[in-house]
Amino acid sequence: MQQRKLGSTGPLSAQIGLGLMGMSDLYGPADRGESLATIHAALDAGVTLLDTGDFYGMGHNELLLRDALAGRSRDQVLVSVKFGAQRAPDGQWLGIDNSPAAVKTSAAYSLQRLGTGHIDIYRPARLDHKVPIEDTVGAIADLVRAGYVKHIGLSEVGPDTLRRAHAVHPIADLQIEYSMISRGIENGILQTCRELGIGVTAYGVLSRGLISGHWSAQRAGEQDFRGLASPRFQGDNLHRNLALVERLRGVAAALHASVAQVAIAWVLAQGADIVPLVGARSRQRLQEALGANALTLSPADLATLASAVPPEAVAGRRYGDYAYAHLDSETA
Repeated sequence: MQQRKLGSTGPLSAQIGLGLMGMSDLYGPADRGESLATIHAALDAGVTLLDTGDFYGMGHNELLLRDALAGRSRDQVLVSVKFGAQRAPDGQWLGIDNSPAAVKTSAAYSLQRLGTGHIDIYRPARLDHKVPIEDTVGAIADLVRAGYVKHIGLSEVGPDTLRRAHAVHPIADLQIEYSMISRGIENGILQTCRELGIGVTAYGVLSRGLISGHWSAQRAGEQDFRGLASPRFQGDNLHRNLALVERLRGVAAALHASVAQVAIAWVLAQGADIVPLVGARSRQRLQEALGANALTLSPADLATLASAVPPEAVAGRRYGDYAYAHLDSETA
């Protein structure tokens, strides 16, 4: 698999990474054996970047990753960890804590759960408006100097926060949603990343399965994050968005590829400084996603896709009101 560098100061990564959240949280039950097999299959296929968070299943995801990496060479894997989201025992969201003490405590617990001596990329999951970003990044920089963290990343922040953070310590990458139907990064954020030499790890490249080609109207109202809290999966929004997917399906058929492969290839085509994260929870979905490596979209293909799936035609925001309020990236 080809590699891409995460920013001017970050590490090399395989050009597609694996996001692990769905193996522990938010998308309904997951099979532990299949989750482990999927991570192993990803590593065997050349995937190097594995993304987790200490709040994914309240530690479950990190423990799963620890078990998946047992017997593997740690130096051949990039472990990206998000922190800061606070949760109650029943799983409810309590807010964000990116204070320096919380930064270091969270890192200590993650290192223990992961069974590793270092985290390759450590990042706050969201901006904590109570704590200056300089203080949060400064605390992670202390961990870098101590050898516990290799690189600093950010997630879902806007240009001003990027600049302030980067002035304290070089930022390797920004993790942010980016797909054919989630284009907010193009309103100044991507340009700022490129100006500062910050890479992008793009999550939600299939919009949580909405543009995977596998979602259907019959799944409306499923009792996971999508049906309960994502406006794009609700009511008339879902039907309007699935109509766009059918247009995408027609383009994919002409390219002899699946809908998911075209959607991932589209993100890959937006720049060599972007690494898409796929959220596959099974080996079957992983194999399909990795097929995007073999698909190169021409300028004519990209123009056809732009006409078939214009971003302004998307119905509904990508998050509900509570989560949306925590997106510094949406103020850009």
